[in-house]
Amino acid sequence: MANELSERQERILEVIRDYVVEYGYPPTIREIGEAAGISSTSVVSYNLNALEKKGHLTRNKDTSRGLRLREEMIAIPVPLLGNIVAGEPIPIPGNEAPEAALDHVAVPTEMLTNTDDIYALRVRGNSMIDSLIADGDVVVMRHQRSAENGDTVAAWLVDEETVTLKEFHLEAGGQRVRLQPRNPAFDPIYVRADKVEIQGKVIGVIREM
Repeated sequence: MANELSERQERILEVIRDYVVEYGYPPTIREIGEAAGISSTSVVSYNLNALEKKGHLTRNKDTSRGLRLREEMIAIPVPLLGNIVAGEPIPIPGNEAPEAALDHVAVPTEMLTNTDDIYALRVRGNSMIDSLIADGDVVVMRHQRSAENGDTVAAWLVDEETVTLKEFHLEAGGQRVRLQPRNPAFDPIYVRADKVEIQGKVIGVIREM
């Protein structure tokens, strides 16, 4: 088949994809060669040209990072606002807006139905490990003020002025919220419904290996 890729071309695509996810922008030809085990930049360039002809990427040769993968491979930079505790809640600085991002993290487009009101937080703690959210992971959040039972949310505890990552459950006829950890070593948090503010819902998890 005309679009069949060689093993080397598959590896180059993998390198570009991984680099974009980690850094939010594409690698240089030299960086691709180093990661793919190719010593010659001309060989890398030849294979990039072949990948472009086969429709897997586009190249702007006027810039060193002028690679763009086809749409389904693109990772979108999302603002990383800081840390969230998946354990005992602790105080955090005020209510940051996306434009106050400390950094950005690249999120694969297949994780997003749209990019409106999306931000990311790095998890500290292991109270949500049974939901496959571990210490050091990055949770991708959609900003919203409401939640359904069973949603994993960033919940602001008004009286304590703390935020925590937990599973949301509305109880007692809507008068009480149970913030449920997903680790049997942790106890649920119970709080009056009017003392909890939902700041976002988890829509994806990125684990850095």
